[in-house]
Amino acid sequence: MVEEQDVQEVQRLHEIFGHLQSEVGKVVVGQQEVIQQLLIALFAGGHCLLVGVPGLAKTLLVRTLAEALSLEFSRVQFTPDLMPADITGTEVIQEDRASGERSFRFLPGPVFANVLLADEINRTPPKTQAALLEAMQEQQVTIGGQRHPLPQPFFVLATQNPIEQEGTYPLPEAQLDRFMFQVLVDYPNEEDELQIVKQTTADFKPIVTPTLNADEIHVFAQLIRRVPIADHLARYALQLARRTRTGGKDVPELVTKYVSWGAGPRASQYLVLAAKARAALKGRYCVGSEDIQAVAAPVLRHRILANFSAEADGVSTDAIIEHLLENMQIGELRGSA
Repeated sequence: MVEEQDVQEVQRLHEIFGHLQSEVGKVVVGQQEVIQQLLIALFAGGHCLLVGVPGLAKTLLVRTLAEALSLEFSRVQFTPDLMPADITGTEVIQEDRASGERSFRFLPGPVFANVLLADEINRTPPKTQAALLEAMQEQQVTIGGQRHPLPQPFFVLATQNPIEQEGTYPLPEAQLDRFMFQVLVDYPNEEDELQIVKQTTADFKPIVTPTLNADEIHVFAQLIRRVPIADHLARYALQLARRTRTGGKDVPELVTKYVSWGAGPRASQYLVLAAKARAALKGRYCVGSEDIQAVAAPVLRHRILANFSAEADGVSTDAIIEHLLENMQIGELRGSA
């Protein structure tokens, strides 16, 4: 049966997931939760926004992940003077030496890669941010009226520095919503930091062995979409997103007090898709409540707009999400339809 084949393929994906973590771990010490979230988004076909202070190996992590997956990697350092053509590419006039005829030829930009690292994306003007938005959403760029499809898979990892906000162009909510996950990259613990110091100051460079290729990633992405989810768990994901919206039914008092705008419908879709990907990576051909709960924070934290009262009282979006998870009972949704 096809379902039995899918179950076997999920087990194979689980084994590959372990190998990927091991290969990335040769270069990047710690950050296991971050690596897992990036892989979930990758296999689910989403993009990630990484938020962390400088020096936490975000670039190294993304480059190593691309190597382990046999994917073409490209990095763009976003600056205030960066133009859309600098990332998408441009047309140049080319002359045929034999006939003397001139024609336009498209020169692809760095966006034509499988894994694009958009470093400090909030440092570039909105016009350039919008060019990247089309690439993320439409999987193509338009130059001179011609559409150029991007290589598949196409995975954008954008970084932001949460400390330095001077001279930046904050991403509008519409563009933030295009990212499946907002991943927080925190400081390593003491033992991991000691290992980092020893590893980076020694005359040794670990070699990453490729584990997957682009075609296999595409096959596994289709497999993840076939992972079943029970109706009451799908409703649980839906209600989790809906209860972030003020004025709705059964919205907690904390949300009414501290939230200006809640998550849109895309949040519900990403909660279910990310939960399916997590379940498959863990070797399970079904979604559990723990999968939805594990991806709730990275899916919702950039889709909830906290108000001034939340800032004044020191209430973060993560605290609001945690409150929702603690006060929502899955059992109460089983009978809902």
